[in-house]
Amino acid sequence: MKIVIGSDHAGFPMKAGILAFLKESGHEVDDVGSFDPDPVDFPDIARLVCNKVRSGEADRGLLICGTGVGASIAANKIRGIRAAVCHDVHSAHQSVEHDDVNVMCIGAQIVGSWLARDLVESYLAANFDRDDADFVRRVEKLADLENAG
Repeated sequence: MKIVIGSDHAGFPMKAGILAFLKESGHEVDDVGSFDPDPVDFPDIARLVCNKVRSGEADRGLLICGTGVGASIAANKIRGIRAAVCHDVHSAHQSVEHDDVNVMCIGAQIVGSWLARDLVESYLAANFDRDDADFVRRVEKLADLENAG
């Protein structure tokens, strides 16, 4: 799977371990920054990650910031992106299975490196359940909300 990953300065230390895990797992990874612990604005990184997901250059995106919340807010401002903060394994897979999430946000100050790895693994293993009419209808309604402005 093609994965695009980005972090702000708060997520930078955690990103290295996730990058290694993704590569070990055989994923094609595009790291869009940040590339050092110097302060950077999470909306700028979110834009880079989400644009690659929207264009099809990546199948899914990962954003890491301090809490995951800011990254999620920024990502959800971008048309075609469904982002979720996931701090537990159940949310990591169910957000994809039920809500067709294409960008997962992790809070590096909230979860440890081992849990982050489990979150990523669960998120990437999940697929949207297109056979469930309720899930499909709800995701279509999300798109309607987005298009309404």
